Amino acid sequence: MSPTAEEPKSLKEQLWDPVAGFGVTFRTMFKKVVTEQYPFEKQPTAPRFHGRHQLNRWPDGLEKCIGCELCAWACPADAIYVEGASNTDDERFSPGERYGRVYQINYLRCILCGLCIEACPTRALTMTNEYELADDNRADLIYEKSDLLAPLLPGMEQPPHPMRLGDDEGDYYRGTFKASDSPTGAGPSTEVTG
Repeated sequence: MSPTAEEPKSLKEQLWDPVAGFGVTFRTMFKKVVTEQYPFEKQPTAPRFHGRHQLNRWPDGLEKCIGCELCAWACPADAIYVEGASNTDDERFSPGERYGRVYQINYLRCILCGLCIEACPTRALTMTNEYELADDNRADLIYEKSDLLAPLLPGMEQPPHPMRLGDDEGDYYRGTFKASDSPTGAGPSTEVTG
């Protein structure tokens, strides 16, 4: 017999091989099944979970976004579109010279990596724990500025309005707020999270 020819299997091996192959199946058949009851029982996410984005506000209601477009440049998926515009004395949306007039995030492209958060110089953009972003319409997955802005808390005023927490934007960015001018009496808390 040549060394390359296969020897026939014994009867014992022929009977044992299928049983051994199904061993894993038989062992797991009687274990308790781990089932997530997702739509009805939602598990809490980790505190640093990367979910839907949020554009934050200052304690007086002005927007933190200055329209610098650094988040759009940092996005590896090209999912963010920002158009900046200049603030005027009559219409002020943020404490600086500029604000984000148009702000869109395309969640069809977004990979929720968080690089836009790291690039933001004013912490205007953060990520919430909201993870239910599915929709049946592609157009609804492009979130506009109105969808991303943090809600107004009690004591906040809807922009445009003058700066209420300081004389210039430096007071906002340094956190040296005038407590008496603040509609909420808020101290240096600079972020609205949700």
